[in-house]
Amino acid sequence: MAQFTAYLTFDGQCADAMNFYQRTLGGELQAHRMGDSPMAGDLPKAYHDRLMHASLALDGGVLMASDTMPGMPFDGMKGFAISLQYRDAEQGRRIFDALAAGGTVTMPYAPTFWAAGFGMLVDRYGTPWMVNVDTAPA
Repeated sequence: MAQFTAYLTFDGQCADAMNFYQRTLGGELQAHRMGDSPMAGDLPKAYHDRLMHASLALDGGVLMASDTMPGMPFDGMKGFAISLQYRDAEQGRRIFDALAAGGTVTMPYAPTFWAAGFGMLVDRYGTPWMVNVDTAPA
């Protein structure tokens, strides 16, 4: 069976974003800088601190990301959201608030007819998120 993994692209903020996601969500982060790759000599020095690849292993999934390469256009993140599922409304609230800090809340976290908590936001790095609690409201 195929497994789905989200892969995000940033324009120079990948290391900051992935470190933020690790602090917020937990997990094990692995990252590889462009300047440490075999192709470093072919890249402008300004790209050496960008991430060629990052992987955040979480309980239940993996979030992958990289920065753009030289000449690669970046139009921001559009047309998707990363959805996080929790069983506890307080944990969902804590994660939602942490991700929302410095970002934009598009739907405040609150109980809904299907969940004890649900909210949507775009974080400070431009990544859209949905936080959902698997349990129905009381």
